[in-house]
Amino acid sequence: MRLIVTEDYDSLSRVGANFVAEIIAANPAATVVPAMGDTPMRIYAELAARRQRRELDTLQIRVFQLDEYAGIDTEDPRLLYGWLLRSFVAPLGIPESNVVRLRGDVEDVQAACRDYESAAHEAGGFDLAILGLGPNGHLGFNEPPSEPDAPTRVVELTDESLESNARYWGGKDRVPRTAVTAGMDLLLASKQILLVVSGEHKSEILRRTINGPATPEVPASLLQHAANVTVIADRASWPFSTAGTQDSDSWAGK
Repeated sequence: MRLIVTEDYDSLSRVGANFVAEIIAANPAATVVPAMGDTPMRIYAELAARRQRRELDTLQIRVFQLDEYAGIDTEDPRLLYGWLLRSFVAPLGIPESNVVRLRGDVEDVQAACRDYESAAHEAGGFDLAILGLGPNGHLGFNEPPSEPDAPTRVVELTDESLESNARYWGGKDRVPRTAVTAGMDLLLASKQILLVVSGEHKSEILRRTINGPATPEVPASLLQHAANVTVIADRASWPFSTAGTQDSDSWAGK
């Protein structure tokens, strides 16, 4: 696991965009699973700007949706799928036909989860997973406890997740109680994993992710045993010593 600590959110976003752009440049048809949430949004905007300047070819990227609320109308503007299209797919000029959707609005959600897993395996897995860190250490909606082999599935959202998503729904009582998520099995097997973390409120859970025991009770801590994991955190979220952990790859300073 490599840790990059940046001074602020702006530099985190720039370093994160450099990291993702380098992977896409090396593999223009990469299979990417991008998290929604506040932290990666400026990374996606920077990538879109580079695509507009013709510095980055994103047309062939194949996108897998990370997670979705279950049981809400397909036209609801708060669907994570719509957010994915608005913030990542459309700005990067990726055809919607290149997106594998994770559906929570169908009658047989379990079957939809199995279809998603099959599509991911047929694609050879994820080349890049861009993940945020939940307040309880969840990745996607893999709520604690989540075993490393947990498959794509329906989950009950924890109280911490309901609280953190309340601002998107106009109150905690309006947040759906169930969701579907790409499984830990797929995420941990990604060829490259980028975890982006910002803000003082994430410092303790990030410390447990990196330095605590690897346990299903903190799903993100299982990244300690995954290959090719890079964590980019701003100093507010990692105010601890970086001795022996800070990476100095050339792209970090661009």
